[in-house]
Amino acid sequence: MSVLVHADFTFIVQGITGREALNFTRECLEYGSKIVGGVTPGKGGRDVYGVPVYDTVREITQSKKVDGSVITVPLAFAPDAAFEAIDAGIKNIVIITEGIPRRDAAQIVEYADLHEVRVIGPNCLGIIVPDVCRFGSLGGPAVDCRKAFKPGCVGVMSRSGGMTTEICNALTASGLGVSTAISVGGDPVIGSTYSDLMPLFEKDEDTKAVVIYSEPGGASEAQLALWAKENNSRLPIVAFVAGRFMDDMPGMSFGHAGTVVERKVDSPADKIKRMRAAGITVAEEIGDIPGLVKERIGA
Repeated sequence: MSVLVHADFTFIVQGITGREALNFTRECLEYGSKIVGGVTPGKGGRDVYGVPVYDTVREITQSKKVDGSVITVPLAFAPDAAFEAIDAGIKNIVIITEGIPRRDAAQIVEYADLHEVRVIGPNCLGIIVPDVCRFGSLGGPAVDCRKAFKPGCVGVMSRSGGMTTEICNALTASGLGVSTAISVGGDPVIGSTYSDLMPLFEKDEDTKAVVIYSEPGGASEAQLALWAKENNSRLPIVAFVAGRFMDDMPGMSFGHAGTVVERKVDSPADKIKRMRAAGITVAEEIGDIPGLVKERIGA
């Protein structure tokens, strides 16, 4: 089993002829992912590494099974691309495009919710089920991706795409491996938070624990702590909170656009306190994560 994607998962790439999309399309294909089409208006009839290009999403969904879409288009066109995918009946969307204004991102998320569509991102790198499917650009080149992501028992969620890979590499090196890794997105408004995704990991028989990487700002960790308190989850959670130095530097931004510390509740110290009170183990160092996971699962 896995979370959201599987061996037969098929997806398209919106903005497939862009430079970034060209690179990760090639790497996804090399990894073994099933990309059944791409969309760039005005460039229909071409192909990208054998993947046919269409002018609209609907042209693809009318004739092929499409489980998901990766959106990597210029900022101005990202909302329309998301609405187009939702209207075409696609149920899983990864939005790589970053910096989408909060109002536009909120409209995307609300429209997706109305149509029972799962959105990962914006400003994310997507999802990987090791040796099964890469849905997005997470992990970099396929050859490096295979080294860092090995099948295992730990689910990983992170606002940072780079740290997703770093943590998964540590879990792989420790022999634990990864069940599913999700780069949830670093923008202020994202489609799926940690607490939104936890029930999916809960249902996955291959997942025995979950690791999250947290940054200053936002309410995702408070929501996760509340979820952990209210649900008798079988899964132990291990977290790492970055930017602890910012407790003495309120008001400044750190890393992603979503990590602006606006209130005391957003501080790293407050996140740690809330999560520990909810039974979540908080690592002092990134390197401590594999050992803490092994302690929690009795490995």
